[in-house]
Amino acid sequence: MSVRVENLTKVYDEQVAVNAISFTIQKGEIVGFLGPNGAGKSTTMKIITGYLPASSGSAKVCDKEVSEHLLLTQQKVGYLPESNPLYHDMYVREYLEFLCAVHKLGATSKKRIDEVIEQTGLGKEEKKKIGSLSKGYKQRVGLAQAIIHNPEVLVLDEPTSGLDPNQIVEIRDLICNFGKDKTVLLSTHIMQEVEAMCNRVIIINKGNIVADDSLNNLQQQNQEKSLEEIFRSLTLHS
Repeated sequence: MSVRVENLTKVYDEQVAVNAISFTIQKGEIVGFLGPNGAGKSTTMKIITGYLPASSGSAKVCDKEVSEHLLLTQQKVGYLPESNPLYHDMYVREYLEFLCAVHKLGATSKKRIDEVIEQTGLGKEEKKKIGSLSKGYKQRVGLAQAIIHNPEVLVLDEPTSGLDPNQIVEIRDLICNFGKDKTVLLSTHIMQEVEAMCNRVIIINKGNIVADDSLNNLQQQNQEKSLEEIFRSLTLHS
């Protein structure tokens, strides 16, 4: 089991952001994690990646409890947060070299950087400063940092936000390739991206899971409605 969440709860003061949710994700799945703003998506992702402690419940990555094995589980997770924080004054290759040092990749660093630059299509940009890149290429750098240590699990929060249609297709193809041998939990507001990439959908609303099924099953159970129609129905009336 790549990711297992059981009765996961996060409370801020008196506000319940995540309310005793549970789900599991197997290796090779690309799962769309959907919900309106403030539904609890980013909070859940931050707990799974170890950037935020849970109030109660359990989050496991590769059968290890995140709170008890933080460094070990973070080695197995690649995380692209919605804000995509980058060092804009660093050059692309320099930044990836820095990350390899952080992950202690040692003698394998150069080979791994070359592989990741090829995977993410950064070859023509590797000698440029990150701050000078387009939004699309900055997203590629964000994906590169998420996979540089070859993690088993990828957690991607709004990876195509703000991109133009061509850039969206390119990033989508990258994510689909990653999903062939990794577990991917993907948050997005773009329903067409979910339909194009994901084989399963989890919908969260007001901190509660209101749907967890394959896209095909969801549509069959809802008179073949579009995912956007299903999403609106589940989140407006729950």
